[in-house]
Amino acid sequence: MGRMNLSLWNSFLIAFSVLLPLINPLGSALVFLGLVDGAPSNVIHSLARRIAINNIIFLAIIELLGAAILKFFGISLPVVQLAGGLVIAAMGWGVLNEKSASASSQSKEEECVPHEDSHSRPLAVQPLEERVFYPFTFPITSGPGTLVALLTLTAHISNGSLIQNVLTHAGVFLAIVALSILCYFCYAYAPKITEAIPPSTAHGILRVIAFILLCIGAQIAWNGLSALLATIPKL
Repeated sequence: MGRMNLSLWNSFLIAFSVLLPLINPLGSALVFLGLVDGAPSNVIHSLARRIAINNIIFLAIIELLGAAILKFFGISLPVVQLAGGLVIAAMGWGVLNEKSASASSQSKEEECVPHEDSHSRPLAVQPLEERVFYPFTFPITSGPGTLVALLTLTAHISNGSLIQNVLTHAGVFLAIVALSILCYFCYAYAPKITEAIPPSTAHGILRVIAFILLCIGAQIAWNGLSALLATIPKL
C-alpha cells in the first residue's frame, strides 16, 4: 500500500512541477485580465469558474487518450520520452532565460490573438461567454506546450502494472485539478493579486520551477535515449 501511495504522489509532484511553468497561472491571469478589462467582478468570477472546469475536462481527455493517440500513430515509448523530454527541457530553458517578468504572459497573449480576415469576427467584439474555451482555456491557460508535456508524461508513466498505471494517472489528474483550481483563484482575483505580488517576485519563483522543469525534461529524455541505445545490436 505504501508503494502504491508513493506512485500516486510521485506522479502528482512530477506532473505538477512540469505543468506549472507551462500553465503559469499568474502569467495567464495577466493576459486574462487584459482581455476582460472593465468586466464586473461577478462576471470575472463566473468566467474563472468555467475556465477552470473546462481546463480540467480538456486536459483529462488529453491524458486519457494520450497513449491511444501515440499507439495509433505507431510512436514507441522511448521515442516519445526522448523527443518529449527534449521539448520539456527546451521549455524550461526558455522560461529560465526570459529577460523580463512579463515575457511569459506576453508570449501567451501573442498565442491567443488571431489573425484577422474577412471570415472571422474580431476577438474584441465577441461576447465573453463565447471565449471561455477559445482563447481563455486554450491557448491562454493550456497551450500547445502544455499538451506536448502532458502527452509525454502520459507515455512516461504508462509502463507499469495495471494498478500502478491507474494510480499514476490519478496522480496526474490530481495535478491537473490542483492547477485548475489555482488558475481559478488567479483569474477570479487577478486585480488584487497583481497589486499584491510584484511581477519580479512571481517571475523569480517561476525561474526556480523552470530549472526543475529543465532537469525533469533531461531525465525523461535520458530514459528514452537509454532505451533506444539498448536496442542497438552489440558488435
